[in-house]
Amino acid sequence: MNEPLLIQTTELNKLLGERRGKQILVCDCSFDLARSEAGRQAYESGHVPGAVYVHLEDDLSAPRSGHNGRHPLPAADVFADRMAELGADNDTLIVAYDNANSMYAARLWWMLGWMGHPHRRVLDGGIAAWKNAGLPIEKGEALPVSRGDFTQRTALHDSVDYKTVRANLQDSQRQLVDARNADRFHGQNEIIDPKAGHIPGARNRFFMNNLDAQGRFKNPAQLHEEFTALLAGRDPSSIVHQCGSGVTACHNLLAMEIAGLRGSSLYPGSWSEWSQQDDAPVATTED
Repeated sequence: MNEPLLIQTTELNKLLGERRGKQILVCDCSFDLARSEAGRQAYESGHVPGAVYVHLEDDLSAPRSGHNGRHPLPAADVFADRMAELGADNDTLIVAYDNANSMYAARLWWMLGWMGHPHRRVLDGGIAAWKNAGLPIEKGEALPVSRGDFTQRTALHDSVDYKTVRANLQDSQRQLVDARNADRFHGQNEIIDPKAGHIPGARNRFFMNNLDAQGRFKNPAQLHEEFTALLAGRDPSSIVHQCGSGVTACHNLLAMEIAGLRGSSLYPGSWSEWSQQDDAPVATTED
């Protein structure tokens, strides 16, 4: 039986009162792409009690080489070691949230699946929902914890690399879904990456379309209807999610899982890696 993917504020608050020690680990993934330390500052000013801070660039990414994109995946053993350092065991329930519509929380959720860790959920609505519910807030740093036994196991999610995506231009066995907004997808107002446009053959699904007006994920039936229309008969296992740097793509992948459309893959390098390759073709209109 598949574990729940989301957790609501009232349920998390209840679990925090019931579970002790390493049975649950809450991770605040708040971040701001324009100011890399803004997320930690937001965490320190108020977070879910007991939550630890997880930094997108320090904890969820590897150093940039100039050819591997803006947020390349860290080595698997390095990430596993970091989760153990934060206190996670292999049977710990890990709950991720952020201050940015779950985009960074979804990245952690996916990476935990990449590690083979099934006990992971995203706080629906993030820190905003927690505060709006009037639940307790803690300030400052979390208290130190003893090291956990978190290890890498058999991956629950697949990823593909640049060579695989490039080869797909010829055989079209996979369908790419780009999570960036429509302007950047169509090559307009590109101020982040070296080239404007998208990978030829990709379809566009802005990740914010996964949420309702309150910033929570739409219900499974609605997400299923919307993604089924986008996939146009494609099997979910043939879908590869990408975005600017492999972050918001995880949001679309999570939304598909919520919809019961399981088995899609992630292209971690995404447009930021693709656009750094001299010979990679670029499109500006959707097929």
